[in-house]
Amino acid sequence: MRMIRTAVLAVLVASSLGGAASARTFRWANDGDANSMDPYARQETFLLSFDSNIYEPLVRRDRNLKVEPALATAWRQTAPNVWRFTLRQGITFQDGTPFSADDVVFSFARVTGPGSNLAGAVALIEEARKIDDHTVDLVTRGTDPILPEEITVWDIMSKAWCEKNNATRVADLTKSEENYATNHANGTGPFMLKERQPDVQTALVRNPNWWDTPEFNIDEAVFHRIADGHTRVAALLSSDLDMIYTVPPQDVDTIARTPHLKIISGPELRTIFLGFDVDRPELLESNIKGRNPMKDIRVRKAFYQAIDEDAIKNKVMRGYAVPTGLMVGKGVNGFDEALNKRLLPYDPASAKKLLAEAGYPSGFEIGMDCPNDRYINDEQICTAVAAMLAKIGIKVNPLIQTRAKYFAKILGPGYNTSFYLLGWTPATYDAHNMLLSLMLKRTGKGRGDYNSGGYSNPRVETLVDEIQSEIDPAKRTAELHEALRIVKEDIATIPLHQQVLFWAARDNVELVQQADDYFALRFVKMK
Repeated sequence: MRMIRTAVLAVLVASSLGGAASARTFRWANDGDANSMDPYARQETFLLSFDSNIYEPLVRRDRNLKVEPALATAWRQTAPNVWRFTLRQGITFQDGTPFSADDVVFSFARVTGPGSNLAGAVALIEEARKIDDHTVDLVTRGTDPILPEEITVWDIMSKAWCEKNNATRVADLTKSEENYATNHANGTGPFMLKERQPDVQTALVRNPNWWDTPEFNIDEAVFHRIADGHTRVAALLSSDLDMIYTVPPQDVDTIARTPHLKIISGPELRTIFLGFDVDRPELLESNIKGRNPMKDIRVRKAFYQAIDEDAIKNKVMRGYAVPTGLMVGKGVNGFDEALNKRLLPYDPASAKKLLAEAGYPSGFEIGMDCPNDRYINDEQICTAVAAMLAKIGIKVNPLIQTRAKYFAKILGPGYNTSFYLLGWTPATYDAHNMLLSLMLKRTGKGRGDYNSGGYSNPRVETLVDEIQSEIDPAKRTAELHEALRIVKEDIATIPLHQQVLFWAARDNVELVQQADDYFALRFVKMK
């Protein structure tokens, strides 16, 4: 391990020396790579956040997460199911191609087409219709009162560039596909892709033709993928990095005590949860044949009561987590404090009785899929869960993988998982997004795209459609609360906690930490 850390630090030093002649180079690291420069490759925060430095949506979020104009300057509803967007004029993509309505129409077809894992972000849009070169209508499936809030993660791509480079179709990450857009980019945003070394280093440089007035003062941003947490921290302590995105909780105090370093922390909107296959007649990864134990709510209750979230919070997360009873946290529209209590108490004895009642007095074996470079202490959480379930006779066989392999497995066709750990931040900051993405039967058209357990409840399916078009705020809130209550009582998943975000930086770095865990380089300043 020491040799690996030394080698990583040597690479960082070399890259730092190589960029010494540039005006301002910002060096930062995370435990996992973005995996693709294609903004439609996966609806995952780090990939979307990284690529949003290059690409831009019609409307974006400011430093306080409020919607503001980006590639569109204005928008309004011209009919109950039509939103009209006026496009910003005089914008070019980074290859010099003018931006127009044709790019928006093309981008809609591409994001909803084969290979895309971002269809859920535009699932309520039926058609993108060009009115003229600088006007586009987005036609929705019924009334959609919050459409601008829903499309802030949908970046616009160049039709001409994609056609020229044979990238009109998204390379499907769940099938390990690649095309030109995987490792090349051409957006309208504040930064341009300079160099791409997958899983090693990616360099961005300032876009001199960006349409907006820069708040940042950096000329280059070099991202390093450093999987080992201690190595990331060591690189920061030795001044080879300016910032690390995701600080291991156990290293927070060390960094906070170090001169010229600072910890940036705050609550995150993401909910970390456990999911399981409740759909197949037989689990893929189990010693129980001919039936699926997870279909029985008594088994799901047993899992729930065997998992001690307080211990996960205190021992695994070092206190830096907020236990939850819901699949959305405080700050998400639709959150209900009254519903947020844990459904069942931690009680292994009761869990054993439930298993016996369900016909599994000796327990059973089950596979578990976990990433090791996506969420804070994700591998350690899975290890703790496996140990807790062992006490009631459940033998968990964890498969720990990098995020690229992990997401390809659990999000591939047929959701190839029996039991898994996942995190979700509603891209719209509204509970409807979580329900639409995680709690509906997967259709391949933006509904249930991240429902890897196959859960479905007819009433929830109906409620999600009603919530989509409901314009009465009180009625809509009541429908959200009903849907959240149903999935909680069904134990569709086991919510664990919301993470507390921890980043670290040198004291000469100014940045903005947003509750959605986006890291926007357009807010970075170096003194």
